[in-house]
Amino acid sequence: MPELADIGVLGLAVMGANLARNAARKGFGVALYNRHPERTDELVREHGGEGRFLPSKTLEDFVASLARPRAILVMVQAGKAVDDVIAELSPLLEADDIVIDGGNSLFTDTARRCKACADKGIRFLGMGVSGGEVGALEGPSMMPGGDRSAYDRLAPILDRMAASVDGTPCCVYVGPGGAGHYVKMVHNGIEYADMQLIAEAYDLMKSLYGLDAPALAGIFSEWKQGDLDSYLIEITATVLRKTDAGGQPLVDVILDEAEQKGTGRWTAQSALDLGVPLTAITEAVYARALSAQRARRAEVERKIGRSPPPARKAGAAAIAAVRDALYASKVVAYAQGFEQMAAASAEFGWDLKLADMATIWRGGCIIRARLLDRIRAAYDRDPKLGTLLLDDDFLSAVTMASDAWRAVVGLAVANGVPAPAFSSALAYFDGLGRARGPANLLQGLRDYFGAHTYRRLDKPGRFHTLWSEGGAEVQVDR
Repeated sequence: MPELADIGVLGLAVMGANLARNAARKGFGVALYNRHPERTDELVREHGGEGRFLPSKTLEDFVASLARPRAILVMVQAGKAVDDVIAELSPLLEADDIVIDGGNSLFTDTARRCKACADKGIRFLGMGVSGGEVGALEGPSMMPGGDRSAYDRLAPILDRMAASVDGTPCCVYVGPGGAGHYVKMVHNGIEYADMQLIAEAYDLMKSLYGLDAPALAGIFSEWKQGDLDSYLIEITATVLRKTDAGGQPLVDVILDEAEQKGTGRWTAQSALDLGVPLTAITEAVYARALSAQRARRAEVERKIGRSPPPARKAGAAAIAAVRDALYASKVVAYAQGFEQMAAASAEFGWDLKLADMATIWRGGCIIRARLLDRIRAAYDRDPKLGTLLLDDDFLSAVTMASDAWRAVVGLAVANGVPAPAFSSALAYFDGLGRARGPANLLQGLRDYFGAHTYRRLDKPGRFHTLWSEGGAEVQVDR
């Protein structure tokens, strides 16, 4: 009888194929299936020597080639395609078999699928996978959530497939239901903010100081050696250094329209539902939407007769100020993302370990950065930390950068260089640092037009002013 596979991969586009190769390279037998058989044939033809692959032309043969309890990693487009695959697989599976959705599914869909599969005796995992095609092959960060027993069965495989930092795999059980995909969604939201902040730093230095792509590549390379050390800073330098066939910087000829696949938008929408002030990430989503309105932007620029700001000298102090503003804004974006995960954990009963999330993001994933070691340390010191900005280490770093941060945002505003993520992160920090803000007036206005009541500083209870009936104040305890 032929030896059976340890895990199956269904869907062999780039991510699926590379995860299959990753597992095979680590010594696991991998069953392969794709609805277009030629893709399966291509993978075996080009990479069959990397390990033990068991290709199949039919779903029935694919399922039969797996050791029990069967484990199938589904790598298809999020949405209806995942439901369709589960519907096709379910009649072929037995009790305790495992289906893993490794795509970027909406967490509510994952929670629904967990329950539906459990009703059929099938164990389901929704697993976020970050790292792109290179990470999928060489070691991604993986965020599995759902059936705990399914994770325990697969942990020896997933831990070896994942990236590793200081001997610790970048994979951990996140929580029940849709927790894994939720954490991946927030990861992507932070990625949106991080990229937008980098783009704003690039724009400021290019627009205000006239620096060209090679000069900017050098600056980002230098920044990678300090607190800003991260994968995104590293590849920013690489992109800025790249020239096209004609010898000009590639970045200067790329169309300035940023696309998106929805995870950043989902993050912002969930934050609104939870009441979390996710300003930096949400502004990054809006910035992409505005970038897509290229024709409208060109028309408005023509009508207002916009002229470029006057050139300034790019002195060391000016560049250092942009660096400090970038770092402080980045801390705020991460702080907001972690606060959102904490709020979701409380809302859905997931019991997320935030130090674990920082740990598994240190390698393999897109937002891997030196900063995450400090975030992990902060949550190790205080697992119940309400915000990273209450940690003495982070609060001190952001406070020290605040003068430069304000100067950079002020310079951007004065010269018409949009910096929405920098600005919103600073406004959040300032708002967070005020024990008393202007919301008292908001409550007064709400009470005036809608009788929504208000609370007072000097006495308990809720109150309403009879604005149109003589102006008397009455207590309304409700």
